[in-house]
Amino acid sequence: MSFNTESRLTRTSVADGTGLARTRFGTSARTTVLAVRGVQSWRRVRRAAVATGRWVAETVTVAGWLMIGAAAVGLGVGLVFGWLEFAVAGFAAVVLLALSIPFLFSARAYDVDLRVEHDRVVAGTQVEGTLVVRNVGTSPALPGRIDVPVGDGLVDVHVPLLRAGHEHTEQVVVPTQRRGIITIGPARTVRGDPLGILKREGTWDDTHTLYIHPVTTPLRASTTGYVRDLEGSASRTIVDADFSFHAIRPYVPGDSQRQIHWKSTAKTGTLMVRQYEETRRSRMIIALALGEDEYASDDEFELGVSAAASLGVRGIRDGRDIGVVVGGEVPEFARRTVRTVRELVTITSRTLLDDLSGVERTELVSPLRDVASLAAEAAPDVSIAYLVCGSALTAAQLQSAALAFPADVGVVAVVCDPQAEPGFKRLGSLSVLSIGLLDDLRNLLAKAAQT
Repeated sequence: MSFNTESRLTRTSVADGTGLARTRFGTSARTTVLAVRGVQSWRRVRRAAVATGRWVAETVTVAGWLMIGAAAVGLGVGLVFGWLEFAVAGFAAVVLLALSIPFLFSARAYDVDLRVEHDRVVAGTQVEGTLVVRNVGTSPALPGRIDVPVGDGLVDVHVPLLRAGHEHTEQVVVPTQRRGIITIGPARTVRGDPLGILKREGTWDDTHTLYIHPVTTPLRASTTGYVRDLEGSASRTIVDADFSFHAIRPYVPGDSQRQIHWKSTAKTGTLMVRQYEETRRSRMIIALALGEDEYASDDEFELGVSAAASLGVRGIRDGRDIGVVVGGEVPEFARRTVRTVRELVTITSRTLLDDLSGVERTELVSPLRDVASLAAEAAPDVSIAYLVCGSALTAAQLQSAALAFPADVGVVAVVCDPQAEPGFKRLGSLSVLSIGLLDDLRNLLAKAAQT
């Protein structure tokens, strides 16, 4: 009987080969599905573990980890060895951990609104921001703290207990003693217990950029090197055909017959032609030194930025063609071979002051000599140039920078030194103004225009 059963089983297996194949295929598919589900479950568990670990790392402070350690050691040692003191200490740590948990509730119940009165101010002008915190939850929000980044600093604002629907307003003072660009925000809420065992943070995306403009002084309008009519202002370059009449000279072969001055020809008996002064669309260039070694102190640099800003604002307000240039950053290995320049935006006074708010002294920058040379190459129609620097540059370095401009261009060096007396002198064709205060610039420019 046993032999027959075995024979039937064997024959069934041989006869039904397709069925056997189906059985093996179904087992393989189920194994694959289980493997895929296992991998998916493992990924979900891993993501949950990572999220939990991140939450624990963000929630438990250093004091919290000390409490957890004290609870584990105290209860473990106290219960195992029967030491009452350790058990009491561990139990106290557990109680403190439990009491700190309710302070984490409603961590996102705040609605934070950060407002700033102005987005552009002059250095030294006080600016206040308004921080409005509203409880948008359905239950009272426990006291908390809001941190507001202001530039490189941090302003802490304490928020008291807020009932549902109530709000708290706090004034935030923004330091504006020094020129620069400050980012205010984003505000970050910090909820936690008074002992700092646990905490939770929430961040809002509301940020504000505050431009702190350099201090400027009003300058008198000057006609030096600037356009005063539609054709342009006359230069010292003599040409044969233009709008500004200069003199009469004898005719030479090649002169245009249209330039013959017939009255003078009739008086002298020889052909005479007109000469003109070349008119051009004049342009003013302000080159501001940024090199660390071109100023003796930060006060000199700030005075230099204010002087350049004052000259630029005066030119823009007078409707003149103006360019303000500074040295570009140069890598250390290429300082001797690479010259770079950066032109600031001079569309309006505001755009110029915005750019000047962000300039800083640096070591890796093209010197004033290279800046002046590149500016002269880029603006062949320049008629007057201002070189603004500190007291660290010598007279020879100033003259070298001035030689980058053509001989018919008026070059004025503004040397900023708060420790020196204001003065005006000439080094050949170069005019040098030494200023100790920003107001000295206005007086010395008026004096230079009279000489």
